Amino acid sequence: MGNAAARCTENTSVIVIDAGGTNFRSCLVTFDESGAAEISHLKKCSMPGIERELSKKEFFEAIAKNLDHLKNQSSRIGFCFSYAMNIMPDGDGQVIAFSKEIKAKEVVGSLVGQCLSDALVERGWTRPERIVLLNDTTAALQAGAASAAPGVKYSSYVGLILGTGMNAAYIESGKIAKIAESAVPVPPSQIVVCESGMFDKLPRSAFDVAFDQTTNTPGKYVMEKMCSGAYLGPVATLALKSAAHEGLFSAPVAEALAALPKAELFDMDRFFYGPYRTDTVLGRVIMDGTEADYDTMYTILDAVVERSARLTASIIAACVIKSGAGTSPTRPVCVLCNGTTFYKTHNLQQRLRGYLNTVLTEQRHLYFELVSVENDITLGTAIAALSQ
Repeated sequence: MGNAAARCTENTSVIVIDAGGTNFRSCLVTFDESGAAEISHLKKCSMPGIERELSKKEFFEAIAKNLDHLKNQSSRIGFCFSYAMNIMPDGDGQVIAFSKEIKAKEVVGSLVGQCLSDALVERGWTRPERIVLLNDTTAALQAGAASAAPGVKYSSYVGLILGTGMNAAYIESGKIAKIAESAVPVPPSQIVVCESGMFDKLPRSAFDVAFDQTTNTPGKYVMEKMCSGAYLGPVATLALKSAAHEGLFSAPVAEALAALPKAELFDMDRFFYGPYRTDTVLGRVIMDGTEADYDTMYTILDAVVERSARLTASIIAACVIKSGAGTSPTRPVCVLCNGTTFYKTHNLQQRLRGYLNTVLTEQRHLYFELVSVENDITLGTAIAALSQ
């Protein structure tokens, strides 16, 4: 942990909640006198609303129940809530919409911190002093800001999440019109969560459109559905099936693809890293095919990954450009990246770096550094809860 964290967190503990795309994580983060963090009481379970539609009461009761192992361990709670929300002046967050196939429509419009505080009190907790809501991109950005190596200086910070879902955040130092028009005091700089996944000014393929109609949010989260891990596999499956229908595969492979229910990004990666394995979902589909079949499948799947890399690079580039920083090679913009899709997807990270080097450094003379920090979301969330 860097000095920035130490100044606001020394000799304190905070309960941290991370509500992500699939998993719900909770733990206690304790900082010593130097600001170094220890994570304990870690628990992981399924995110409420994954399996079935939950009412507002059921949703917050489920979250409160998941926190029983941390009862009254701290008066402060940092809640990384990775869904669209309006952040209130007191640090609470009002839900705008759910993505990542979470089923809890009645929760939309609710103040998460207030509702959770009430649910905890019902379970016998002392009412928390404060529950601070933030997005995972904000947590990643703050972890990057608190974790610079000795001798390193950054001019600004960006947080990127590319996992089950996708989003980005950056620091805006200019005037933000909608804040200036409100009664809230305008800070000199402000972390802006872009809600990049909701961008919809993109040309989509027939496969994107067809898959979109099967989701809980048709017509929404267009960018996310073209980039993130929850969607790449199903979209690629539709592309493979269409290619089979149009005669691009031999008869045995076309028949196997027609019977394939769905392939996930995990299955795509297993094929990329071992095309001729026969113990994988796609390996079994193509095992009776020709060499041309293997090349065709690889090319179609790779095009889906390539598009994700390009679109993700465009989001990062936009954040760096909008920050107004990165003009000095010795003080680049720190881009903290998080997410299994970013780290594990075959060739995605390498391509993304290449595109960023072209559009930022070669074309605009802007400098950046992609970094990672262990337990970044947890630490960034804890820092946010203790620094407000």
